[in-house]
Amino acid sequence: MSEPVQIGPVKIGPVKIGIVTISDRASRGVYEDKGGPAIAEELTRIVASPWVAEARVIPDELDLIAATLTELCDVAGCDLVVTTGGTGPAPRDVTPEATERVCDKMMPGFGELMRSVSLRVVPTAILSRQTAGIRGRSLIVNLPGKPSAIHDCLMAVFPAIPYCLDLIGAGRIETDPQICVAFRPKS
Repeated sequence: MSEPVQIGPVKIGPVKIGIVTISDRASRGVYEDKGGPAIAEELTRIVASPWVAEARVIPDELDLIAATLTELCDVAGCDLVVTTGGTGPAPRDVTPEATERVCDKMMPGFGELMRSVSLRVVPTAILSRQTAGIRGRSLIVNLPGKPSAIHDCLMAVFPAIPYCLDLIGAGRIETDPQICVAFRPKS
């Protein structure tokens, strides 16, 4: 597939989506990364327009997470970056802090909605600190690490993601309306 090219406010070519698994053990090969593949599988079902993935598996290190998010947005040109892992209360869970460090604007509604949806399944959802933010023309969304929670949270927030990308000048994403109906105001 060809690389996307930015021409003024319009990006031509497939949308680039960064998928980042943040896990000490998965990054060392102690166990298989299930979060990143779960995100890729969900995106394959949801996104109907052409897209390419930039995948990373990294440890729970604040500076490395921040550097990876920055690289995916600024160098790789990802329109959307979706992370999994590192959103809990444990001392090494620092994904939200790294996201806040690199973003120009935070989008707290994403985290609020994800926790609300997760609370219907498990009472410990209040311990999760998912968030989202904007860096330049990229949207970064932090998801939990469990594949079933990834599904629930991504399905909850994805209807707003295409319009958010439109508003920040990122690539255009179309969804499969049988799976997820993207909301765009009628203009």
